[in-house]
Amino acid sequence: MEKRRLSFWEIWNLSFGFLGVQMGFALQNANASRILQIFGADVHELSWFWIVAPLTGLIVQPIIGHYSDRTWTRLGRRRPYFLVGAVLASIGLILMPNSDMFTAYLPALWVGAGLLMIMDASFNIAMEPFRALVADVLPSDQRTLGFSVQTVLIGIGAVFGSWLPYMLANWFNVSNEAAVGEVPLNLLLSFFIGAAVLIISILVTVTTTKEYSPEEMALIHATEGEEPEEESASLMNIFSDFAKMPDTMRQLAWVQFFSWFGLFGMWVFAAPAIASHIYGLDITDTHSKGFQDAGDWVGILFGVYNAVSAVYAFFLPAIAKKLGRKRTHAVSLIIGGLGLISLYFMPDKNWLILSMVGVGVAWASILAMPYAILAGSIPVRKMGVYMGIFNFFIVLPQILNALIGGPMVKYLYNDRPIFALVTSGVSLIIAAILVRRVKDVDDTVIES
Repeated sequence: MEKRRLSFWEIWNLSFGFLGVQMGFALQNANASRILQIFGADVHELSWFWIVAPLTGLIVQPIIGHYSDRTWTRLGRRRPYFLVGAVLASIGLILMPNSDMFTAYLPALWVGAGLLMIMDASFNIAMEPFRALVADVLPSDQRTLGFSVQTVLIGIGAVFGSWLPYMLANWFNVSNEAAVGEVPLNLLLSFFIGAAVLIISILVTVTTTKEYSPEEMALIHATEGEEPEEESASLMNIFSDFAKMPDTMRQLAWVQFFSWFGLFGMWVFAAPAIASHIYGLDITDTHSKGFQDAGDWVGILFGVYNAVSAVYAFFLPAIAKKLGRKRTHAVSLIIGGLGLISLYFMPDKNWLILSMVGVGVAWASILAMPYAILAGSIPVRKMGVYMGIFNFFIVLPQILNALIGGPMVKYLYNDRPIFALVTSGVSLIIAAILVRRVKDVDDTVIES
């Protein structure tokens, strides 16, 4: 039995839910720090509240990946996971900016931090099965198109989610001012809209996409000559596979470490850094209109780097063919690092757009090149396991930054969070230097 070829619009609907997932994820990344500051978090405490995000990824992603391979329900194999994840994430999007409603039970800050954890775990539950769904449903010669469409939808969702608070405030005159301890209306509406788009887009995928049954998948695997999955495979096997990881993976681990250490610092400290360094505000001034304007502009900047990333991603294969994958990734990381460092020197907020163009170049490469290099060094039958293990080197540097980022801002940078962004830029450049140590197996074969 062979997989049925899908039309373009069937492939579009297959990944359409990712638009909503990424929109919600972008709203979280651009605005969670601002909301936590409104509820009373100090700048140097922000990274501690954000630690829940990588921790949930470390725990949730391997478990969801393991069990979604082995789940068969009337709704399908992957759809139950991203449907449940979308519902939980939508609840988090609605409740987080309204955390002050629960002050009779807990301080709003702690409620907001808890909802950030729920949201991030829910996004992780939704994301991983979505990527697997493309491989499950599409024949091999359509998977490139499938992941390309997914990339486009990710870009659209990320840009729209990042820009929404600014658009509501500046295009539709929705107020971005609020009383002390309250979230402004434009931010509240943005999270409500994000929750609605997330549910609707997920339902489009759930209702228009049909998954293969276990019997059909067994016939497809037999036709393609693949070995059946080991039903007895245990989650504990991941530890033995970790010890046996290929050399290329160990070398890439350090590249990933410094790449994601830098990204996490940008996500956590961008809002207070731009507010203080560019808008000239005191880092404790979290209730003024200037602070909300700065937060809205950070959303614009995050949308810029996501838009640039979506465009640059289409050129990466051609660039890598000319320069090689290692050199392409190194150059892209350097451009991103210089972009972050340049934030310190920019004269006004408009010039920051240029800095974020550089970040977008690095972001696109970080999402693609390490995986392209890694794939050639991994046994096919272990691809899923090692891709899951590779995620460890994404979340561990984020956890480290979450632990030390706040104290660094307070004691090392004298409460000047702009230097946290400069540190992130330096971290990307260190990652670029470490790319030289990586052995790209596929490139070696091509050269020989």
